[in-house]
Amino acid sequence: MLAAFLLSFAVIFIAEMGDKTQLVAMMFALRYRWWVVLGAITAATTAVHVLSVAIGHYLGAALPTHLLGIIAGVMFVFFGLWTLRGDKLSDEEASRTEKATAPAFFVVFSAFLLAELGDKTMLATITLAADHDWVGVWIGSTLGMVVADGLAIVVGAVAGKHLPERIIQIAAAALFLLFGAYMLLENFFPTAPVAVIAAVAIAIVAVVAAGLRALPERLRPAVLRPEPVAPVAPAELDGTVTDGSTQPRI
Repeated sequence: MLAAFLLSFAVIFIAEMGDKTQLVAMMFALRYRWWVVLGAITAATTAVHVLSVAIGHYLGAALPTHLLGIIAGVMFVFFGLWTLRGDKLSDEEASRTEKATAPAFFVVFSAFLLAELGDKTMLATITLAADHDWVGVWIGSTLGMVVADGLAIVVGAVAGKHLPERIIQIAAAALFLLFGAYMLLENFFPTAPVAVIAAVAIAIVAVVAAGLRALPERLRPAVLRPEPVAPVAPAELDGTVTDGSTQPRI
């Protein structure tokens, strides 16, 4: 149970970093008291992950362990690519969050419940519960998500809406790809030494990263493209300011 708890906590915490529901948590933290938002997130996450572990537990009972390991590896690779692609709030979701007028707890609870259904953290929880102790997965995945969204609430309440999203997104995607590659290699080559499997998994992720960097800029994921440079206004180039005076550039 402890191993399932620790694994689930780590995986879901990583999955939630930079996710759409984390952005929702930050927006709600700008409107409501932090403890109301955190309480509603905890309740919604607990409910969704009960469903997730139930699906994963009964699915796991019907499938052989070897096949489950391969499926889990493929899913983690999928999570890595999904994370690399990025996740943004649509205009409709942002507007719905900003205009909500119902009691705060129920607004946040319903928003998170709907946002999590079918989200990658729910899929990750199902995958973990299929091959690990379901109680440990349920507790670990719930706490992992609550802690990750708690960080978003702190940022939203203290530092505004901006996260170092680029670094978080790349790191989370790399870890998911690494987990996926390791699990696939472990199940396809069960007799290989752990150190060899880990080294090959790291090499695969490095090759994938190099391949993505080698693509033309327009074909790369947005997070791997160079950050746009803000254009310099002509007035700034010659030191002229808007009131007609001039200042020497330092």
